[in-house]
Amino acid sequence: MQKIYIILTHTGTVLSKIIKKWTKDEFSHVSIALDEELEQMYSFGRINPYNPLWGGFVHEGTKIGTFKRFKNTEALVYSIDVTHEQYMKIRNEIIRISEHKNEYSFNIIGLLAVGFHKQIHLKHSFYCAEFVKHILEVGNIQNNLPEIVRPENFKDLEGYTVLYRGKLRKYNKEKIKEYLIKCIEICTKRKEVI
Repeated sequence: MQKIYIILTHTGTVLSKIIKKWTKDEFSHVSIALDEELEQMYSFGRINPYNPLWGGFVHEGTKIGTFKRFKNTEALVYSIDVTHEQYMKIRNEIIRISEHKNEYSFNIIGLLAVGFHKQIHLKHSFYCAEFVKHILEVGNIQNNLPEIVRPENFKDLEGYTVLYRGKLRKYNKEKIKEYLIKCIEICTKRKEVI
């Protein structure tokens, strides 16, 4: 088995605050990563950290781009167990889109439509949640995501493990271990009480 990672974030940018206020959701962005260190994170979002209007396919990381600029980004990180075949399908689709990223655009119309509970999908165009859902579907990852998908919907996925919650800049393997140990301790105490 291999793992992939789903990262929900809220940067605190003007656009993310507007999205959060409109949707009442905790998180306004979602990415997918192929490595535990989150150095290979991918999504559709702002290409330039200083320009929210120029969006498309982005390679993200905890120490680069938008997340480097917005140091107080809140995050929730999940891991998903996948087969080698599923991992390769996901990886290959991300590589394919990356190699043709100039043919893709940010689906701002689709993102706005979500606020009105409508779906507008444009060819070669994604907003972040559409992209991550597409990648999971290409990898044949079972999910219960709705057709009109928002980042917050990824919190309801079944069978995924929460690895970390907190500031994205503080994410690292040691924090994951601490978080898992704390969860085990809490679960153990609950069993003692029961």
